[in-house]
Amino acid sequence: MVKPTRVTNRIRALRFAHDEMTQAELAERLGVTRQTVIAIEQGRYSPSLETAFQIARVFKVPLDEVFQYPDPQEGTK
Repeated sequence: MVKPTRVTNRIRALRFAHDEMTQAELAERLGVTRQTVIAIEQGRYSPSLETAFQIARVFKVPLDEVFQYPDPQEGTK
């Protein structure tokens, strides 16, 4: 069984904010399969750094507006 990544993302929200872009449309622009976009969106797969930057570029936002990595120290305060 694949362990989910702790990296979270806002891809679904960004797709809908950009004329309700489909997963297939995003996949085509990235040169990946729709299944890859689904897995990234659901947090089952972390994209390569290059793909992460490509996703941010498609939506014209900084990388940290697409992907977040929780700080383990925040949960202990």
